Amino acid sequence: MRKLIALAAATTLAGCVNMAPPHERPPLATAADYPADFAGDVTPGQRATDIAWRDFFADPRLEALIAEAVAHNRDLAVAVAQIEEARGLYRIQAADRLPTIGASADATRTRGPSLTGAGTDTTNRYSVGVGVTSFELDFWGRVKNLSEAARSQYLATEAAERAFRLALVRDVASTYFASRGAEEQIELAEATVTSRKEGLRIAKRRLDAGVTSALDYRQSETLLTQAETQLASLKLGKAQADNFLAVLTGGPVTAPLPAPLPLVAQAGAPALTAGLPSDLLVARPDIVAAEERLRAARANVGAARAAFFPSISLTGSFGFASGALDDLFGDDGMTWSFGPSISLPIFDFGRRQGNLTVAQAREDIAVATYERTVQGAFREVADALAARRYLAEQVAAQERGTLATRQIADLARKRYREGVSTYLEVLDAERNLFASEQALIELRRAQVDNLVTLYVALGGGLVERAGGEAR
Repeated sequence: MRKLIALAAATTLAGCVNMAPPHERPPLATAADYPADFAGDVTPGQRATDIAWRDFFADPRLEALIAEAVAHNRDLAVAVAQIEEARGLYRIQAADRLPTIGASADATRTRGPSLTGAGTDTTNRYSVGVGVTSFELDFWGRVKNLSEAARSQYLATEAAERAFRLALVRDVASTYFASRGAEEQIELAEATVTSRKEGLRIAKRRLDAGVTSALDYRQSETLLTQAETQLASLKLGKAQADNFLAVLTGGPVTAPLPAPLPLVAQAGAPALTAGLPSDLLVARPDIVAAEERLRAARANVGAARAAFFPSISLTGSFGFASGALDDLFGDDGMTWSFGPSISLPIFDFGRRQGNLTVAQAREDIAVATYERTVQGAFREVADALAARRYLAEQVAAQERGTLATRQIADLARKRYREGVSTYLEVLDAERNLFASEQALIELRRAQVDNLVTLYVALGGGLVERAGGEAR
């Protein structure tokens, strides 16, 4: 037993040196604040990470679709399974930091020539014992760094799953808004087609009565075909959006869905404050994942450096052996063995140096990737803040423009009926009104879509309910 205690004490000497570069976050590769033009936009409001996605989205149908996606999306299921894979790899690597102790028991019975030369003898041998096989004393931190690298990769995979979850929430919302926008545009186009069919019928009667020319009739026909063409295009876009939505939610949703809200009612999401770019370092899971990969790369550099030093391993066993089962655990049957071994390649033709070069290059790549991820996150937030401001201005201007265009169309029809202008004026006014109304719907869709983009870009969307646990 004293031998085993001595062996265990020897293992505590492992890990005395760590040759990995110390981990420090690279300097922030962005401006210290967001553009000053939007300073008034970022001061009031709540932090995105404090708002549950169920509280952020006002549309009950969208909320139900996101819940379906979180529960059944196949790509998210892959990301969750990859977490388990990374956790298992970390456990495997971490196990190498401790000795593997095995127990054994043997019983043999042999028959052979007698040692005295007369006849044969039958002998028995029994043995039990515990042993440690080839446990590396980690003086240079090689095993420890490999374990740290596996742990960081596991944490990076976990953060990557959260980042994918955010992207899934954004994609479902964006696709849903595209479908809702197309649906509203289809309703407008169908009403326009009905109206223009009636106009074409009246134009035909006027042509037959000799009140108008064939040119006016053909222009009415052109106006109708324009609306019909646009209607078919909108139906195609909605069908494609619905198909993609079914993929995101893991399949068609068979349960009854709540009634949707119009786009104009969805622009009242909770006000968000962007804070500082440095806040993104902990709020954005993609940045957290990039930093963990950087930690793993630095740990691998330490493991590559440790390979230049001798590898020292221990092998030991303790047990009992006897020819009689009754005397197996007696003092005379005690057996033990202990043996250290050391190895150091002398000529490896640059293999270890090559491994170190690879590890250092991967560290440089991880640093650049981290900085690029931070810059990308900064740009996403800055773009969304700019869009929040300017899309609101565009929507307001488009609403005024649509109202003016509608009045122009009414005046053009009145002037034509009174014989003051030609039908070409009505044609242009109708086309402009239809295009203006369609553009207004598209801008409203872009506005609510951008609100979701800003919410996710700031790290919101991981909490089910306010005060709940991040998933």
